[in-house]
Amino acid sequence: QVRLVESGGGLVQAGGSLKLSCVFSGIKFSLNDMAWYRQAPGNERDVVARISPGGTIYYSDSVEGRFTISRDNGKSTVYLQMNDLKPDDTGVYYCSARRSVLYWGQGTQVTVSS
Repeated sequence: QVRLVESGGGLVQAGGSLKLSCVFSGIKFSLNDMAWYRQAPGNERDVVARISPGGTIYYSDSVEGRFTISRDNGKSTVYLQMNDLKPDDTGVYYCSARRSVLYWGQGTQVTVSS
């Protein structure tokens, strides 16, 4: 069984920064494809960034150049550094882990004020 716990969300002004963390509990974190998703009110949950076990990274167009995803296999943790935040970045951010099964964390709220 896998458990994911996100932290680091909060309220920030536009142009500010936040760093999200997601701690993975379970086996073989290093073999999981890890991702961050965002869900704004009334919208679907969309992928923001993804990092493969081998370190291949994907960013959505809306965050490219502003967000950085990284993983620390020794700490079983994936991070999302978010810079130059915009009001449109507001939403609940979810961490996911996928190997043979997809797991979700409980989410952490990010609110960016204008």
